[in-house]
Amino acid sequence: MNAWLRGFMPPPIIAGKREKLYGCLGACIGLLLAQLSSKYALGDLNIWFVAPMGASAVLLFAVPSSPLAQPWSIIGGNLVSATIGVTCARFIGDPMLAASAAGALAIGAMFGLRCLHPPSGAVALTAVLGGPAVHAAGYDFVFWPVGVNSLFLLLAALAFNNALGRRYPHAPASHAQQHGTKDVPPIDRLGFTLDDLDAVLKEQGQIVDVSRDDLAALFMQTEMHAYRRRFGEITCGDIMSRDVITAEFGTTLEEAWMLMRRHHIKALPVINRARRVIGIVTLMDFMRHANLDIHAGFDAKLRKLIRRTLHTHSDKPEVIGQIMTSTVQAVHAEMHIVELVPMLSNQGKHHVPVVDDEGRLVGMLTQSDLIGALYRGRLADTTAAA
Repeated sequence: MNAWLRGFMPPPIIAGKREKLYGCLGACIGLLLAQLSSKYALGDLNIWFVAPMGASAVLLFAVPSSPLAQPWSIIGGNLVSATIGVTCARFIGDPMLAASAAGALAIGAMFGLRCLHPPSGAVALTAVLGGPAVHAAGYDFVFWPVGVNSLFLLLAALAFNNALGRRYPHAPASHAQQHGTKDVPPIDRLGFTLDDLDAVLKEQGQIVDVSRDDLAALFMQTEMHAYRRRFGEITCGDIMSRDVITAEFGTTLEEAWMLMRRHHIKALPVINRARRVIGIVTLMDFMRHANLDIHAGFDAKLRKLIRRTLHTHSDKPEVIGQIMTSTVQAVHAEMHIVELVPMLSNQGKHHVPVVDDEGRLVGMLTQSDLIGALYRGRLADTTAAA
């Protein structure tokens, strides 16, 4: 009996104080702006705001990542449900039967149109039970005020959530293969797959208020957390190369190419006088610049191209800063190595600069460094288990 009664008690909501505050503040601001905008747009219309918008605000501001809170959910769900509610009120004489039919048909339509939005059920009931003013509006009720209310509340949610760095609309995690082949990304080739997750969700047979891709991302982050606990606090600073060969913006192409050949490296971080990373140049940057095929005498053709460039523009030789990649994703020396795994596998990066608290270059990390660290960590884990 105690266990059964405990089932009525919900588990604690795992959300930070800041997120809870954002939910409350966003709902207040969003509803206020939506009401003011709706009243201004609709003028003296008797019904200028409908109560179900309060329930929509809970979703859009408290749980903006929910599939039920996305733009198509609120716009499509509310408009479809309002249309069904008005239709049921007009053609079914018994209000109780009309309200029940409106709620059921609205849910079915939202399932079919993939715009499930719980407050839309209340919109359908409002169209039936809203009283003479709503009935007199007829199908205008769908657009004035339901459509106007939904639009203004959505615009407020878009502005508020994105201003606070909360991605909205919420885009699911990408599992695309960057090489354009049918292989799944490297990090997804062991453990569960999206097909496994689809099979489990199908067997479950219930609606889960989180997208499949977000659920997979949560599982992946959980695995990363477990790996971090197992491997201990191994940071990027522990495994990085410290004696880094670098270039400056004004380093000539020939000097940079010779540095890469002499030290057998495939990337050069480009730094300024304060040793802050301003770019990176790789073999691919040279290839793009020279427009050459690596299988057709790349080294000889590149040398010839550089010589011709230097002779042609002797007054202003071409420098590495002109061909480098300016957008560089660096990591902090104190970052745990497990966080490198998605970057150096799924994202396809091969070389990552390591910086300190002031953004100055202190080292360089490659895929080889990470493989070696994970291998040694696995060996240590196996030895300890034995």
